[in-house]
Amino acid sequence: MRSPRPYSPQAGPGAQSLTERRKAATQLDIARAACELFAEHGPDGTTAEDIAHRAGVALRTFYRYFRNKQEAVAPLLAVGGDAWRALLAEEDPGTPLAEALERAVTRTLSEPQAVEEGLEVTRGLLRAAEGDDALRAVWYRVNQDSEERLVPVIARLAGPDADPLDVRLLAAAATDAIRISLELWSTTDAPLSGPGSPTQLALRCLRDLTGAMPLFR
Repeated sequence: MRSPRPYSPQAGPGAQSLTERRKAATQLDIARAACELFAEHGPDGTTAEDIAHRAGVALRTFYRYFRNKQEAVAPLLAVGGDAWRALLAEEDPGTPLAEALERAVTRTLSEPQAVEEGLEVTRGLLRAAEGDDALRAVWYRVNQDSEERLVPVIARLAGPDADPLDVRLLAAAATDAIRISLELWSTTDAPLSGPGSPTQLALRCLRDLTGAMPLFR
């Protein structure tokens, strides 16, 4: 039986219940453990038992949330996308989209927690995924989910007269700009900031991919 997609955010208004927050926290603890072990030992050298032990949970708890070891990384991978969509959603409708997108990308990839934890974890995980099809599939699935959730955010900023096709294209380009920049950065030893950093690469990708789009005119 397929487990729930643990990286899917709660929909609808209102805060999560205490039980839901505890479940989300447990999933994130497991995800951190999985990412650390994959970076240290590779997917082939890591078992679900190893991940459960590192996370401090029972194996049955692991399988309550995830159907396999690769899927366990999804909640942590989704954190960055959730954060940057939330920042973009704070922008006022009518704000020039190029400015809003670049501001959200810069803030997300420069935020202290992202720099201290998320980016290095992502680099290690992407390196580990080079030889693991299942792990790469999780990475692409998380990005696809993020793109789909970005569409209504961009639509609100673009206004009711925006062409839905233009909105979809921009959501795809913005998502791919971040994905490609992180994939390229992970193959190098470039720093977390400055030349060659995720922020610099993401802004370059974003400008190259979206510069001629109708919504930016």
